[in-house]
Amino acid sequence: MPTASKKQWLKFAAITALYLLFLLWVGSWWGLLVVPFIFDIYITKRIPWNWWKRTKNPTARMLAGWVDAIVFALVAVYFLNQFFFQNFVIPSSSLEKTLLTGDYLLVSKMSYGPRIPQTPLYMPLTQHTMPLTGTKSYLDWPHWEYRRAKGFGHPELNDIVVFNYPSGDTVALGAQDKDFYRLCYEMGDRETHLGAQVNKSTPYEEAQRIYSRIYQAGRAFIAANPEQFGEIVSRPTDRRENYVKRLVGMPGDMLQIKGGKVYLGGKLNPNGHFVQNGYFVEWLVWPDDDLKKEYGITTEDLTVVSQPPAELITYTPLSDDVKRRLLARPGLVRSIKPADPLAQWLYPQNKFTGWTTSDYGPLWIPKKGAKLALTLDNLPFYERPIRVYEGNTLEVKGGKIYINGKETREYTFKMDYYWMQGDNRDNSADSRFWGFVPEDHVVGKPLFIWLSLDRDYGLTEGKVRWSRMFQLVKNIP
Repeated sequence: MPTASKKQWLKFAAITALYLLFLLWVGSWWGLLVVPFIFDIYITKRIPWNWWKRTKNPTARMLAGWVDAIVFALVAVYFLNQFFFQNFVIPSSSLEKTLLTGDYLLVSKMSYGPRIPQTPLYMPLTQHTMPLTGTKSYLDWPHWEYRRAKGFGHPELNDIVVFNYPSGDTVALGAQDKDFYRLCYEMGDRETHLGAQVNKSTPYEEAQRIYSRIYQAGRAFIAANPEQFGEIVSRPTDRRENYVKRLVGMPGDMLQIKGGKVYLGGKLNPNGHFVQNGYFVEWLVWPDDDLKKEYGITTEDLTVVSQPPAELITYTPLSDDVKRRLLARPGLVRSIKPADPLAQWLYPQNKFTGWTTSDYGPLWIPKKGAKLALTLDNLPFYERPIRVYEGNTLEVKGGKIYINGKETREYTFKMDYYWMQGDNRDNSADSRFWGFVPEDHVVGKPLFIWLSLDRDYGLTEGKVRWSRMFQLVKNIP
């Protein structure tokens, strides 16, 4: 065995110290099994790590060199993505005009502390599906319990947060853009027409029987039509789709939405200039590219409802400021009227509330360690956190609630939960439709935009939004 030089010992000591600090940070001492290999790389050199460099075949040497470089890059990307930073692109207009479709973000995992991977064996740079083949990009085993390393802070009110889609535990592969559970209720109600039988006076157990029949009929319909909906699959928490929304309700808050505005504990959480609402706009002239750029309106924002020879009307999300400016400009619009809020299959989908997307709640957001008195009236709101997110069995028999086989009248939550909504309030699939976001679904915090592409324009027409490049998300006006 060759004698190690002082320089090699210093390298070994430095690398090992950094690696041990990393293990201390993530709290995973299984990683100590790697230390002997680090020792061999720098000191003993018994394992021929660079055997391919000694081969006399230049083709084999070149191919092995490429494989070595690719493997190293994949391992480096794996650790960077898992514990430090991740790229994320805004796919829709739900956060306009704060974040725009086509914004590429650098997301910090360290802001709230990175999660220890629950499904650690996956292909880097993929979320759940391999490109080209369409197969799963991760292995279900091993599966580790939720833990989070210490970060720089915790989610705060009005933060923009990247998180795993809570309802993404089950997905119809042919309709991945739709919430599976809402899809089941919509299809089931279309097949059974039972939804009209439920109202505020319907007893809990009878309502649950009706909702169960609607859901089961919908799920059976989806399963029977794979050519339309594709295969039904389940996904672990950290392999679900990544979403990005604004955190508008904190653990322990009593949230209510009145007239489209969010109130916490009875106090207004100001809408601010970043919030948009949906309107029917009657145009006198069709907005050209210059006008769209002036008012920050995209092609996606102009959904035609009626056109000549009738009135030219579009459904368009607008901020209060843009609405005011449009009305003040002569010869541009005839009227701007608020769109009707949505009222069907809001969270919880198995309870009749009479709520809408503009008038919702009041609803208490679960907090870790807080006890909640359970009743048949509030159970539908907290059934999914208790059963799905925190892994308990839950039954209702004879008007009594049983958790893990024991009758109970209260529950103590194990995790914090958050309420997420898009700034484009009437064009956002958010917590109003799928409920609370558990803390174990939180991925990270967007830091800055490193690239912004406008899909409405070509490269020579202003496709790159240069003014947004390297702009801090927290400073976006």
